[in-house]
Amino acid sequence: MIAVIDNGICNLRSVTKALENVGGLPTVVRSPAELAEARATGLVLPGVGALRDCVASLRETGLAESVREWISADRPFLGVCLGMQALFEKSEEGGGIAGLGIFPGEVKKFDLPSEFKVPHMGWNTVRFSQQSTPLQGDLADDGESFYFVHSYHCVPADPALVLAESDYGGRFTAAIGRRNCFATQFHPEKSQGKGLELYGNFVRLAGV
Repeated sequence: MIAVIDNGICNLRSVTKALENVGGLPTVVRSPAELAEARATGLVLPGVGALRDCVASLRETGLAESVREWISADRPFLGVCLGMQALFEKSEEGGGIAGLGIFPGEVKKFDLPSEFKVPHMGWNTVRFSQQSTPLQGDLADDGESFYFVHSYHCVPADPALVLAESDYGGRFTAAIGRRNCFATQFHPEKSQGKGLELYGNFVRLAGV
C-alpha cells in the first residue's frame, strides 16, 4: 500500500494512476489518522502550484509532522515537485517562506539569461550522481529524460544529498536521496516510460 498525500494542490489522479500501472496500491490520505489507518509501506508527497499553500496545508492537517516522523524512521518516501521543495528550510517564493526544515538548504528562483524562459517547462535530461540507489534502479546514469514544470529549484546545504542534476542555463538539483527518502523536481507521472520505471522502483522499495 502506497499512501499519497492530498494537500489540495496536487495532481492526485495522475500520480495514483501511475502507481497503479506499476503494481502499487495507492490510497489517498488527508490526515495523520488516515495515514495510520492505511498501514502504508510507502509515502508519496506530490504537489503543483504554490509552495506556500502546500506547506500551509501540511501544517494545518498535522501531516507536516507525519512526514517528518516518516522520514526520520527511514521509511520509503517520495516527494514530487513541491513535495521536494517543501522538505527544505526556506524558499524565496512569495518573498520568503519557511519549509518543513527536514533538510538544510533553500529553494531559489531561477536567475537566468534572457534566452531561458521561466518557468522551466518541458523535457530535460538528468544525470544521476549517487551510485546504485533503489530509486534509480536500471535507469541510465546520464541522459534519461523527464518532464519539468518549475520556476524554483532546490539548493541543498549538503551536496551529498543530491541524487541527480539537470542543466537549464546552469546545473540544478533534479532529485535528492538519502537512505530511503527520495524526491524529484521533475514529474515522473508526466514522464512516460521512464517516469513509470522510476515509480516502479519506488513501489519495489516499499515492498509492494
